[in-house]
Amino acid sequence: MLRDILKGDDQADAVAEVIARVAPDVLVLNGIDYDHGNLTLTALEALVAQRGHRMPFLFAARPNSGRATGLDLDGDGRLGGPGDSQGWGRYAGDGGMAVLSRFRIGAARDLSGLLWAGQDWALLPREEGKLVPSEAAYEAQRLSSVGHWVVPVEIGGRNLSVMAFHATPPVFDGPEDRNGKRNHDEIVLWRHLLDGAYGGVPDGPFVIAGDANLDPLDGEGIKVAITGLLSDKRLQDPAPRSAGAGAAADADHRGDPALDTVDWPRAEAGGPGNLRVDYVLPSAGLEVMGAGVWWPAPGESDQEIATRASRHRLVWVDIRW
Repeated sequence: MLRDILKGDDQADAVAEVIARVAPDVLVLNGIDYDHGNLTLTALEALVAQRGHRMPFLFAARPNSGRATGLDLDGDGRLGGPGDSQGWGRYAGDGGMAVLSRFRIGAARDLSGLLWAGQDWALLPREEGKLVPSEAAYEAQRLSSVGHWVVPVEIGGRNLSVMAFHATPPVFDGPEDRNGKRNHDEIVLWRHLLDGAYGGVPDGPFVIAGDANLDPLDGEGIKVAITGLLSDKRLQDPAPRSAGAGAAADADHRGDPALDTVDWPRAEAGGPGNLRVDYVLPSAGLEVMGAGVWWPAPGESDQEIATRASRHRLVWVDIRW
């Protein structure tokens, strides 16, 4: 990805343009490669700054995606494939996460090392009572497919805890529903953290932000994970909407199409269609002033930039601090 940015990649330019136009104070970015010196993230921030919006404070940690294990985690009988990493990835740092901010970032908590089987509430995949693909795999298998972070952003002398994550898609598995159950548990982890299960809850207001890869009504997955999060009284769902998503509605879907955040191919093209999978959920005590999805409607001048940047659209929420 760093190579592509330095070569003037069209997608990277479009991502930078979208970020600069929306001009967020704090941004959770998924699908950006991680490298030890944060060179990729710094290069992307420079592209945004060239367009007039500075976000000089950066945080990234090594993701589980692409983190080699030496085990056959996907059960295909071979070692060293992308499915044998802690999270699907072709190389170390593939498809990581980052937080960019206009405000100073404090010391983050990284929950990405939690073992999946170490959580007594986990829905572990089994066939005939045995763990899939093997008992040995779960001695090393982490819960987070990419990462779970609690990142404090220092604003006006107080901290806003940004709880960032990227869950695995609940597909590409077999009847054991390994990815579906992992997706469920990656989302449910936040509710257990708020219950105090992992060394205390965030001190003060917080925002859960990231790609849950799960729609409350449409597509595949264990829906109770995201519906439970959205209805948790410690959070609020601003229900961000866009005219672009509404105009691109899937006729066979039950959910409100204006809430969709990703433009995936329709069923006839082998895809799940447009879904709501990306979320920004402030804590209950924060005052929400506005919310939306940056998905321009057909005919608007920004539509081409949004399409070129990503299948996912940027979700924004304004809060009174």
